[in-house]
Amino acid sequence: MPVRPTLRGTSMVLATAALGWVTTVPPAVGAAPREAEPPVSTLCVPAGTLRGAGGQRADVSLCAEHGTARLSLTAPAVCAREGSPARYSCLSSGTWTLRREGRTVLTGTLPGGRDYPGPGTYDVTADVRVRSEPGEVDLRGTVRGRITLTTPRPEPTHRVEVDRTTLRPNGTTLLRYTVARDGESGDDSARFGLIGEEDTGMELSTSDERCGNPLTGAHPSRTRNTAVLDCALTGLQPGRPTTVAVRVKLRERCGTVVSKLGYWIPRGQSLYTGGMLAGPTVGCD
Repeated sequence: MPVRPTLRGTSMVLATAALGWVTTVPPAVGAAPREAEPPVSTLCVPAGTLRGAGGQRADVSLCAEHGTARLSLTAPAVCAREGSPARYSCLSSGTWTLRREGRTVLTGTLPGGRDYPGPGTYDVTADVRVRSEPGEVDLRGTVRGRITLTTPRPEPTHRVEVDRTTLRPNGTTLLRYTVARDGESGDDSARFGLIGEEDTGMELSTSDERCGNPLTGAHPSRTRNTAVLDCALTGLQPGRPTTVAVRVKLRERCGTVVSKLGYWIPRGQSLYTGGMLAGPTVGCD
């Protein structure tokens, strides 16, 4: 049974139980010219049918949304019961594995995404649970599909570097992070985050006025999480990076500090207009 077309980002998706295809919406009339971007598109393929002892049935598809730095997978399904013409939309959850030529490339949860692995033909295996109300459908099983992704891997627009790779227990280590925007896409703002391991007692601090330890708890609590540092950066332009100096205070027990950078990409009024970059992890030898 055909699935009603749905609008996802800048793409109109029409998937059937036999195959999936994509058409993209052109830019709005009068829109300002901007750097060419690959279209965000969704490809759906049939993945299998789950059946229950009571006549329950779920026709499952696997859908991959790509065109940005992320690959997102979902498993939409249509549920029914034997002898009834009624069809129900289902809730799908579970895990997925992406393989290429027998080698595992990515794993994740449903629905969910990971860094886009690039163009190619991939075999997808998903362990799913499909439920619907009404219809009393609750089925589990494994489904499989093959998807061919054609969008080139996007060139990175931002990067994060750090001048040290190890921390020093029972002391304070100074880390200097360089945050750069190398691509023309997006704007000069970004959100830079550093997250340490709270149970080690580590403390992150800086004299940089763009950064602070976030508040925890309900108002009027002034308690801050000293294992986390949040920085609101502006002025990032190609050829104009910025540096954030951070002090990491450790006790006897060592831990790691991860970094993340969130930034805007030009999607106009689309809901999904942000990107996330994993920066370097600093730990102990």
